[in-house]
Amino acid sequence: MSTRAASAAGAPAVSLFLCGDVMTGRGIDQLLPQPSRPNLYEGYITDARDYVHLAEAASAPIARPVSLDYIWGEALAEIDRRAPRRRVVNLETAVTTGEDAWPGKGINYRMHPANVGCLTAARIDACVLANNHVLDWGRDGLAETLRVLHAAGIRTAGAGADEEEAAAPAILDVPGGGRVLLFAAAAESSGVPRDWRAGSGRSGVCLLDGVDARAAGPLAARIAAQRRPGDTVIVSLHWGGNWGYAIGRDERAFAHALVEAGADLVHGHSSHHARGFEVHRGRLVLYGCGDFVNDYEGIGGHEAYRGDLAVAYFVDLVDGRLRELTLVPFQARQLALRRASSADTRWLRETLNRECRPFGRELALAANGSLHLAAGA
Repeated sequence: MSTRAASAAGAPAVSLFLCGDVMTGRGIDQLLPQPSRPNLYEGYITDARDYVHLAEAASAPIARPVSLDYIWGEALAEIDRRAPRRRVVNLETAVTTGEDAWPGKGINYRMHPANVGCLTAARIDACVLANNHVLDWGRDGLAETLRVLHAAGIRTAGAGADEEEAAAPAILDVPGGGRVLLFAAAAESSGVPRDWRAGSGRSGVCLLDGVDARAAGPLAARIAAQRRPGDTVIVSLHWGGNWGYAIGRDERAFAHALVEAGADLVHGHSSHHARGFEVHRGRLVLYGCGDFVNDYEGIGGHEAYRGDLAVAYFVDLVDGRLRELTLVPFQARQLALRRASSADTRWLRETLNRECRPFGRELALAANGSLHLAAGA
């Protein structure tokens, strides 16, 4: 694994929109035109509408139902303006009418299938499903999630009807030629129950055996088997806890091994806030993209991490190598995204630069309020 499994030479330039967790269940679902039944099984809240009430208490009342594009707020215009060729999110929500909550799970996200238009409104190309909420409403809920997303024209990666389907990449054609292969997997450290592992004849998620250089072997083999000359390969990983900036030695070794095996971009998520990133052998490694859409507005705790700041990542690759990275920060208000203030943007820049300096990287503040890293920076 010391050499790249396949060359990206000849791959077209690819522009991407990426973000971390998109959680369209619970309070978000209750805002949309066709909300699910609001029953929850949490220790303190048993009605999903209470999450809307918390957000309203923190900001202002929200007229319901909202339009399907409402939750993206000002982020949608920014995404459209930059016109990335492909848009990829981690959908941390089951899309189902199912009522069989996973026993003992406690926190269960679901969105009514009639609300899938909130994803197509943002023209999402692919949803990563290897995460700790996609089976919140059981295996039947996963099957319905896959059917609804595929019927809406959205590709999926990281979960499926069996082990082979869960491990298979989503294949996204690139206008002008070439393909993006999106592989996805999850680690138990992100809260994925071991019982959720897909197997022979058993649906579930693509669950990693570990996170170190040796554990990267199965993913590396799948990349080698699927990649063709001119492809761009993304590996999307749901790993680690919700809070904290530390990036462990094994975590870095795992990411580096994937790059050396042929991954052009490692897309990490699970943390509720943005974490550091690095560029290894010209390839971008995002260790944690943070939450992008959620119903946490008005909930206290862990304020020092600024989990209320949602970051849109715009990535330009040429022959698989990073040409440019732009971060645009937003903040939730009335459960929709608004551009972050200049003070919050400066805080994010200082925080990420602190975390990225050990990797020799530093973001610059652009005149338009975005954060910018050029390939040679």
